[in-house]
Amino acid sequence: MVFHMMGNKSNPAILFFHAMGVTGDSSTPVADCLKEQYYCIMPTSTVYCAGQKYMGKADEIRQVEHFLREQGINKLALVVASSIGTDLAMAFLTQSNISVEHVFFDGGQFAQIGKMTRCIMTPFLYLAMKSLYWSKGKTLKKILWCDDEAIKPYFIEAGKNLSYGNLRCQLADSLEDKPFPMLPEELQKRTFWEFGSVEDHFKYRKNVMQTYTHGNFPVFEECNHMQCQIRDPNGFAELLMSVIEKNELPQRPFIRSEG
Repeated sequence: MVFHMMGNKSNPAILFFHAMGVTGDSSTPVADCLKEQYYCIMPTSTVYCAGQKYMGKADEIRQVEHFLREQGINKLALVVASSIGTDLAMAFLTQSNISVEHVFFDGGQFAQIGKMTRCIMTPFLYLAMKSLYWSKGKTLKKILWCDDEAIKPYFIEAGKNLSYGNLRCQLADSLEDKPFPMLPEELQKRTFWEFGSVEDHFKYRKNVMQTYTHGNFPVFEECNHMQCQIRDPNGFAELLMSVIEKNELPQRPFIRSEG
């Protein structure tokens, strides 16, 4: 892993888990809006780090936990996870000894995909992500979930260092077709599972709600996958601060709380 930090280490800490196909720096625009009040930590998964070998989610968690301990951090004000990053974040929440006060999942996939399907997906995803690097982002509009220019540099950088072996190993132990891991009731009450109403991953929302019955399930109306944080990082940062400070989202025209 590679870790990028923004802000003062003496401030409350926020840990970001990034989406598939991008680096941890994809959270930089949001962290830039939070850095005066919070210490933002943005690891890039080993999958996208040159010369590193992905050993599994347990090892990714070990690296994150080791880094936090070295930084003197034993409590996080917030964990933010996007897309497939929610899979790793769930493992962190259920396996780490680091205390977490609040959680925000943005466009979480929460897909439960069979092993054979994940194997079939691997070469297609690999070629899609590598093509972004080879074409300098020109293929973005055709193949991936977001064609916004703001996130294009992070796709290109991730594709540069991606190896087939690392991606294959990641998909072998991610998005597994197993029951969702349980979270303590009190943490569920401080956790927000957000989905955009027009994103493909909205289909997973019902299963998530049935599992985490004490959680919060806002819908971003007419928003696609991770669209809010990509197009309005300042507005997204304000949402995260409200979660930390009030354990609720502010009133916004596009936010539907439940249902």
